Amino acid sequence: MAPVPPADLTPSPKPAPKPPWWRDRRVVPWVVQAVVGLLVLLLIAFLMGNLIRNLTAAGLLLSWRWLQQPAGFDISESVLPFNAQLPYWRALAAGLVNTIRAVLVSIVGATLLGTLVGMASFSHNGLLRRLARVYVEVVRNIPLLLQLVFWYFVVFLTLPNGLQAIQLPGVVLAKSGLYIAGLGEGLRWMGPTLVNGVWQAPVRLSVEFGALLTGLIVYSGAFIAEVVRGGIAAVAKGQWEAASSLGLSWFATLRRIVLPQSLRVIVPGLNTQYISLAKNSSLAVAVGYTDLYSVAETTLNQTGRAVEVILVLLGAYLTLDLLISALMNGLNRLVQIRER
Repeated sequence: MAPVPPADLTPSPKPAPKPPWWRDRRVVPWVVQAVVGLLVLLLIAFLMGNLIRNLTAAGLLLSWRWLQQPAGFDISESVLPFNAQLPYWRALAAGLVNTIRAVLVSIVGATLLGTLVGMASFSHNGLLRRLARVYVEVVRNIPLLLQLVFWYFVVFLTLPNGLQAIQLPGVVLAKSGLYIAGLGEGLRWMGPTLVNGVWQAPVRLSVEFGALLTGLIVYSGAFIAEVVRGGIAAVAKGQWEAASSLGLSWFATLRRIVLPQSLRVIVPGLNTQYISLAKNSSLAVAVGYTDLYSVAETTLNQTGRAVEVILVLLGAYLTLDLLISALMNGLNRLVQIRER
């Protein structure tokens, strides 16, 4: 029989003593978060209590019944049908729709402009590169409010009317607005026509809306151009050299190789710029465009419900920005490079 090996008499090491909870790395972060959350809730409760006490003392308790009262004012430009007999909530909804329309169109226009300018920064044409640089540096360093005032008073309000208006195929730009060809009555294609000295077309955009769009697109496009330029610069130089060795042109290299790889760097920056654009749209009041802020300001002046109107504004812009952020975060997850 084989000899039996002697038993291992070495004592097993004792488990390390469990540290107290205030030194446990698994417990401390949760405790800190709970304490911070409690402090935030206490601060909110204090502010809300102070607000309610002040409103009670002034005889202005929070009330939303005024939303059902007739607004008593008209909205000059509204996608959502509205008249003075409709309630305040309908007026605020019409203003919100106008804001969303301006934000969506501006996002598309600023993205196209910013992408083209960002691509131009890598052009082989020296003049084009310098023009892109000048555009970015000039526009980014002038406040948006001044640019909106410039486009509205200096550009759009000085346009001619009647036959002197700027006429392009299917488009007429006049002091009274922008007229675009489209489908008219009977689903027939109709272009802009001059009737008794007044231009008419299936699609008409006011000069206020045009000035707001131009200002937002030009201003936000400069920031988006820098985001695009940074994303393109993050792509390795070897990608350009490999594309050149394959005989691809400069534009084909950007479109097929460089831009798809740069999206993972560009998209997070676009998220910030889109949110800023949505907030900047509240400056539409400077050019007379009836957006949500303009309608809310008129509502506040007529009803005197300052707290409720401000809460509506805060909730609307917060929801809009969170929606933009959620969509862009989803897009960001799609464009990220996944390792196999």
